[in-house]
Amino acid sequence: MKNNRLVSTREMTLVGLFVAVTAALAQVSIPVFFSPVPITGQTFAVMLAGAILGSRLGALSMAVYVLLGAFGAPIFAQAKAGFGVLVGPTGGYLFGFILGAYLLGKVVEAAKGEASYLRVVVGMILCTLVVYILGVSQLAFVLKFSLAKALTVGAIPYLPMDALKLVLAAGVAVGVRRSLQAAGFLAPVKA
Repeated sequence: MKNNRLVSTREMTLVGLFVAVTAALAQVSIPVFFSPVPITGQTFAVMLAGAILGSRLGALSMAVYVLLGAFGAPIFAQAKAGFGVLVGPTGGYLFGFILGAYLLGKVVEAAKGEASYLRVVVGMILCTLVVYILGVSQLAFVLKFSLAKALTVGAIPYLPMDALKLVLAAGVAVGVRRSLQAAGFLAPVKA
């Protein structure tokens, strides 16, 4: 008998787990005096979701995270919630999480055989770039900043921390993805 469900119970569990991880890491939040964008652990979770779950489930986990927060669950950075966050100065970063996780997953899935650490790093760089492009764009639009000012308050100061998160997330993701594939929780990348 063929299973016609869009998402299996196992996949729903993994998506839910990454929603919870993202929500928890969002609360690891340090406000900065020069920007409405706090330093958070969210991007670490986004990179893990895309690299471990792949494009479809990684993007789905971030979409569920964004929707839960939009509908009132206090799971965004600093326990914020609501549609106002999505249309506010930091909303572009949240939308970037969905697209970034999807593209990162595509890079990982394009591997012939097992995804290497280098491939995962390249995917995470793409993911981070997408999050910054959407985030800085909305920040500039909402606050009526020039692109230079938006980059100065919404991207450049965060690059060193995001580079560190990327290196750590890539190491974790390669090992976890390999273990989940071996345990049968994730389909192996087709050679």
